[in-house]
Amino acid sequence: MTRLSDEFASVAENLRQVTVKVRSSSFGSGSGVIWQSTQGDSLIITNAHVATNNKATVELSDGRIFEAVRTNIDPTKDLAALKINATDLPTATIGNSDALRVGEFVLAVGNPFGDSGAVTSGILHANHQRVVMADIRLFPGNSGGPLADCLGRVIGINTMIVNGLAVAIPSEAVERFLHGNRQKLGVTLQPVLVNATNKRNLGLLVLSVNSGSAAEAAGVLVGDVLIGVSGKLFTSPHDLNSYLENTNSNEALSLQILRGGQQLVCHTKLHSKSDPLPSP
Repeated sequence: MTRLSDEFASVAENLRQVTVKVRSSSFGSGSGVIWQSTQGDSLIITNAHVATNNKATVELSDGRIFEAVRTNIDPTKDLAALKINATDLPTATIGNSDALRVGEFVLAVGNPFGDSGAVTSGILHANHQRVVMADIRLFPGNSGGPLADCLGRVIGINTMIVNGLAVAIPSEAVERFLHGNRQKLGVTLQPVLVNATNKRNLGLLVLSVNSGSAAEAAGVLVGDVLIGVSGKLFTSPHDLNSYLENTNSNEALSLQILRGGQQLVCHTKLHSKSDPLPSP
C-alpha cells in the first residue's frame, strides 16, 4: 500500500510540474498545461474561456511568471494556445483519449480558489468523441488544467462541470486543434455551386493537389469538384472539415466527385497522426 501511495504521489507531482496558472483578465485565474517546450519558447494549452484576451500572465509551478501571447483560439471547442518565452520546461506526456475505458482511474490538477497545484481523483464516467466525463470534483480555477490517467498521461483538458461530472476536452481534439486537421486530404478548395442532382448543389472546387497527399493517392485532379463524402452531399463549406474531424485515420474515405459533368467516387485512406503530413 505504501508503494502504491508513493507511486501515486510521484505521478501527481509530475502533473503539478506541467500545470500552470493562467490569468487573462481581472475576473480570476484558471489553469493550463505545458504541452510543448522547444529551444525558442513553450506552448501552453488552456480553455478559451480562460484565455479571453490576446495577452495573459502564466505562472509556473516554481513561481516564475511570464507574459504570454495567445496564438490560437477556438471558442467552439473551448480551447486556446498560449506562447511564453521560456525554454526547456517540463512538458506533459500526452495520452490517447480514444483508448480510454469507462471505470479507469483518473486525476485532475489545477488551481481552484487560487490554491496552486491542487490534485483530485476519481473514475472515468464516459468517453465520447467530443468530451471525456469523469466522476471527479472540479472547482473554479480548475478550468484549463489536465485530466490524466493513472500513469500521468494527459488525456483531456478540464473545461466544466455538468450534472456533477467533470467534463474535459479529449487530448485527440487538442491535437487536431493545434495542428489543424491532421487527417488532411492535401488539397486547396474553393466553394462553388454546381448542378449535381438536377438542382444546384454546393461543391468544393479543387484548385491544387499536394504531392504525396491522400487526395493524390485517391486520384483527385485539379478541376474536380468535391460534392460529398460517403453518400452525404455537402450543404456547408465546413462540412468536409467536420467530417474529417470525426473520422478515424484507419477508416476508408469515399469522395464523391464531379468531373467533366460526370459523377464518380474516389476511395482513399486518411493520413494518421504518425504519417508524414503534406503541406497545408
